[in-house]
Amino acid sequence: MESVFVPAALGILISLIGIMNMKGNISSLHWYHRSRVKEEDRLPFGRKVGLGTIIIGCAVILNACSEFAYIKTGNPVLQFYGGVIPACGLGAGLILIVCAMVRYNKGIF
Repeated sequence: MESVFVPAALGILISLIGIMNMKGNISSLHWYHRSRVKEEDRLPFGRKVGLGTIIIGCAVILNACSEFAYIKTGNPVLQFYGGVIPACGLGAGLILIVCAMVRYNKGIF
């Protein structure tokens, strides 16, 4: 049962960092990305990276909810969704983050 709370707390933390990024505070990103983004592009860049981060955080939270439901009911379909949801969320979030970095930094490195 305790194993459900760790991913849920991690998902909440990741989502809070995403909200912080969406407000234009990109201090959680690597110095390279902060220095390469123009001042006028800081808010749109932060919004796109923040949205990707929130998607990842929500996927982790949904994974914890699915795992909790599986523990309570024993339904194997819930265990399947517990693997598919985070994989899709992680993929979508990373694609959004990488696209924002390519657009505003002209690359990810």
